[in-house]
Formats: sequence, structure tokens, C-alpha cells
Amino acid sequence: MLTKLTVENFKGLDCTLELDHSVVFVGPNNSGKTTALQALSLWETGLHAWMSKRSEGSKAKKRVGVTINRRDMISIPVADARFLWNKQRVRVGSTNKGKNQKTENILMTITVEGVLDDKPWTFGLEFDYANSETFYCRPTANEDNILRMSSDENREMLDGIRMAFLPPMSGLASVERKLEQGSVDVLIGEGQTAQILRNLCLQLFQRPPDTIQLWDKLDQGIQTLFGIKLFPPEYDSARGEISMYYQDQGETGGTNKLELASAGRGLQQTLLILTFLYLHPGAIILLDEPDAHLEILRQKQIYEEIKAVAHDRGGQVVIATHSEVLLNESAEKDTVIAFLGVPHRLNDKGQLIKSLSEYGWDQYLLAKQKGWVLYLEGSTDLDILRAFARLLDHPVENMLANVFFHPLGNNVPAAAKKHFYALREAKADLLGYALYDRIPEERIKSPDGLQEHSLKRREIENYFCTEEVLVRWARGKIDTRDAESLFASAAREEQGFRERQMREAVAKVEQSMKTLK
Repeated sequence: MLTKLTVENFKGLDCTLELDHSVVFVGPNNSGKTTALQALSLWETGLHAWMSKRSEGSKAKKRVGVTINRRDMISIPVADARFLWNKQRVRVGSTNKGKNQKTENILMTITVEGVLDDKPWTFGLEFDYANSETFYCRPTANEDNILRMSSDENREMLDGIRMAFLPPMSGLASVERKLEQGSVDVLIGEGQTAQILRNLCLQLFQRPPDTIQLWDKLDQGIQTLFGIKLFPPEYDSARGEISMYYQDQGETGGTNKLELASAGRGLQQTLLILTFLYLHPGAIILLDEPDAHLEILRQKQIYEEIKAVAHDRGGQVVIATHSEVLLNESAEKDTVIAFLGVPHRLNDKGQLIKSLSEYGWDQYLLAKQKGWVLYLEGSTDLDILRAFARLLDHPVENMLANVFFHPLGNNVPAAAKKHFYALREAKADLLGYALYDRIPEERIKSPDGLQEHSLKRREIENYFCTEEVLVRWARGKIDTRDAESLFASAAREEQGFRERQMREAVAKVEQSMKTLK
């Protein structure tokens, strides 16, 4: 099992991540989740490239590199090898001018730690840029690198590590030809899963010696999740094509067979993941957004099924997701890594889990991402504040456009405090701003970090329900086509009449309010 990943200079990622049997990466788009999966995949590519060419008979201090072509990285397709380096910077020059000026390559390093038979191990690789097509890979010189304690046992253990990277489902081709394993791997790496689902199912069905048992387990899992009966894939050797059918068990008579291409995207996505897991026993499975195309109610079931199959097959699962369902489901059971700022583990604090159980982990992620939270009674109040800011060209307009907003649904300060302090358990420097309808001053205490304020006019709507605003509404606007026409005078007279009527109505209301007092 892998226990830790340390990355330096790989794309935009520089971090250390804790790993476990089941790991979930969460965070906003472009935060580095998929990059972390790719770092693991690149490490495995480098590991096996070095093991196949340099491991046997290597000396303890000898670190001769091997060449890797960018096209060998099927799970990390790039047009130029320099795109693997942070900011594409592969070399740095000295500040000395003249003949002594030197240029040095910037090394990218990926180190993985793990445990086998209760014995910890560490294996680091450094990558050295050569040209747009190739780069060099060699073990790091760290004293704790397992290859500095070279033995047949260590080599066998490292050679047995297998990773499999699976991107989200990209639809399903209506016609699918049988492909060689290399072509299947390349298409998976390129994200073209639409062309390989039937191939994977055929591989599973034809794989000895436990073919029937594995296929039956897959079929049973799909039936449980979707109520669908799978038929084994069929290969037409004359046409070189694979076809596959399913049957909805809920249909009357249950005789209507449908081609897999007509199934929903959620079924196709789940079938892809489970088949992939069954085909890679003992592997570290890297899943990018396995919840894609799945409705909320089914995401929890499928997450549990993924973990169960991985455990049954002796594997390890690392998942990148945006799903709040997977986030909340994994919070107390598995390792969750938040990609906000410096990626870090979330669920290593029991109090944190307890505090946020009522609100969900998505609130924590928003707090970490935004740094402050706005409390209002409801979304209408936020819309009014945004409109005010826009009309007044106020500096807060941009802040309100993408604010972390928590609707209270009431006018009770305690509700804001409860939510704020729950988030404070997760982010100690969180700030908050609460704006209530008019309430007694003694109920507003503004604790540390949370500013509380009350509207003097009781309701936010009262700030635009003034005499001048009502008069302006009553007058309306003169059509620009009438402004210079014969009708202009009549239009202005109409405006004057409406203004007098509105002012009289306002005066009557004000007099009535004085009488009531």
C-alpha cells in the first residue's frame, strides 16, 4: 500500500500528500487534483522504465538514468515534454555574466512511500529534461531510497507495483472494434473511454481462470445498482467488432434486449469503473471523477461499491471528485485531501468532523477558498445588495459577485454564530459578516472574527421604498421617440399628474402612520 506522495516541480504541484486504502481528493476546478493522479502515474512509468533497464546488478550509488519518451506516458498526454515542468521552466541560468555563466537543468522529483508486510519503504525518482520529446529518469540520491538497499526482494516488490489511471466516461461509440491492449491503454490515457468499454468487458469475460466468477460479480453489481441484466459481450471476428446488450429487469416479460450504446451515461460510467477494477487486481486505481453522470442518490451507493470491489481485489483507490456526496460520505471513513492553497488532509481532527457534520464538507471547502462568509436572511437580500452595489458603483460589487453566502432563513444571530464557529474549527482565521433585520442592540455582540450589524429600517426593502424612489417610479420615462415630437408636452403633463398623485398617496400614508403612533 502507498502511504505518502511528495511532488516537486511537476506541473503546478509542489506538495506532500498522505495516502491510505481509500483516498479522496476534493477541491475546485484547476486546483491540482488530476495533476496529483498524474504524478502517481508518472512515478509508476518511471519506476518500471528504470526497473526494466537499470535495476539488475546496479550498484548502491550508481544512478544511471533511463530515457522516457513523452509518448510513453499514456495517462499524461502532452505535446511537449516541458509541459510536465512547473511553468514549463526546465533550465535556470546563473547570475554570473561572461564566459563563466552556466545553465543547469531544473529537476522534477516524485517520491512515493509505502508499506509492505509492515515494512516501510521509500522510492524517489528525479526527472531531467532532455528535449521536447524525451527526458531522463533516475532514482534520487536520498539515503532512505529503497534502491540504496538493493536486493532481489526490493526489486520484486517494486516491480509488482501497478497503477491504472481511469478518466471520466466520454460517451460510448455506436460501433467498437476489438483493439490490442496497447491501443486500449493509449485511448484510456487520452480520455477516449467511449471507444474501449466493450473491449474491457470482453477482456474480463474471456480472462481465465476466474472468468465466470468475475463476470457474475460484475453482472450482480450492475443489477443491484441499476436493475439491469448484462449479457456477455459478443465478438464478430468477420467484422472485427464487439457488441454488447443489456436487459431492463423491470420491463414486463423482460425480453427487450438493448445495445449498450442506448444505456444512460451513468450506467456506462459505472460499468466502466467496475470492469476496470476487476481487470486490475492488486493495483492502485486512480479514478478521475467517478461520480460523473450519476445522480446524487446513486453516488453514495456506487462509491461504496467501488471501495468494496477494490478491497475484494486487493487494491487501493485514489479518487479525484467535485461531488459533495462523496465528500460527506468519505469524511469519517477515508482519507480526504483538500486541494485549497497547499493540499492538506482534512479528516485528521475528530472535532472538525463533529463540527461540520451538520453543514457538510462543501461549506468547509468554501470557507477555505473564500476566507470569509456573509450571513443574510435569504437570497433576496443578497440580490438587493448586489443591485445597490452595481447602481452605486460601490467597491464591494466584485466581492458580492462571487461571495460565500450562507442564508439563515431567519433573523436569529445564534444561527449565524453556530455556523460560523463550526467553520472556525476548520479554518481558524475565517472572517464573517452578518446583516440582520432590525433587532435589539443587546442581541448583537459581534464576537471575534464575526461582525454583526442590524438594519435601522427593519427590512432591507425599506431602503428603496422612499418617497423619491416611488415618485421616480410613478413618473416613468418619456419615450425617446416622443421627446422631440408633438406628443412631448402631453407626456410631460402626464408625468406631472402621476407625480402629484403619488406624493398625495405618500402624504396620506405618512399621516396614517402618525395617527397609529
